[in-house]
Amino acid sequence: MNKFFFIIIGLLAISGCSSTSKEKRIPVAEAGKVILYYDQIPSQVRESASGSDSTGVIQGYINKWARKELMFQKAEENLSDELKNRIEQQLNETRVSLIVYEYQRQMMLARMDTTISESELENYYRKNEKSFILTSNIVKALFIKVPVETPNLYKIKSLARSNKQKDIQELESLCYQFAEKFDDFDEKWVTMDRLSLELNSGISDQEAFLKRYTSYETNDSSSVYLITINDYRLRGTLSPFEYVRDDIKRMIWNNRRIEFIQALENGIYDEAVKGNGLKIY
Repeated sequence: MNKFFFIIIGLLAISGCSSTSKEKRIPVAEAGKVILYYDQIPSQVRESASGSDSTGVIQGYINKWARKELMFQKAEENLSDELKNRIEQQLNETRVSLIVYEYQRQMMLARMDTTISESELENYYRKNEKSFILTSNIVKALFIKVPVETPNLYKIKSLARSNKQKDIQELESLCYQFAEKFDDFDEKWVTMDRLSLELNSGISDQEAFLKRYTSYETNDSSSVYLITINDYRLRGTLSPFEYVRDDIKRMIWNNRRIEFIQALENGIYDEAVKGNGLKIY
């Protein structure tokens, strides 16, 4: 078998120097009535044939191909006509679905308007407020975790409660030096659940916590945890626009996609009816 593979590789090396489109294909294996040609082996496998274990790589691929092909032939011989017809129908349906999907996708890329203005987003938000009721408590917050032995810890605590820009800059400088974690969550809304996970003890009654604290401190044996709540919204109330902005954009785009596909389908159907391309008997 090894000799056979070395012959194949040798022929390929020679043919590679003077390849033409009319060159004969090189068979490498036959399983039942099916022949595997060298050019049918994936390029990444063929390219590895120049390595030290070239014979083993190609032989491994051929063995895998032969097992799969022989199993397929045996299955095809023994399945009932009813089952084979059902499989053929499923394959045809899948083929049709894939072709239609790709055509729709190409038409959307070429023709569908994907521009969504800020005013369109805001209008959708106002008209569909009931769809944007919060199911979680959300906050804009600052979270700091520092070792208990941090120098000037009192200053970090004081600066964390300030909303002055110069104090925030000084706080950032100190936290970059000493904090185990310093996060303002990009000044975006985050769920209270996410913030609660940062604490060892968690927060059991989030609503009571948010109504009571604008700043909060706790600690364990190794770390001090500081939270500053800059704003919050409770579950059951309307989501802030900026919190659901990306969701609204996806909703509008999806609605446009559905409308575009429907219009495309209707147009093709109407064109067929007018041009006698559709006959119902």
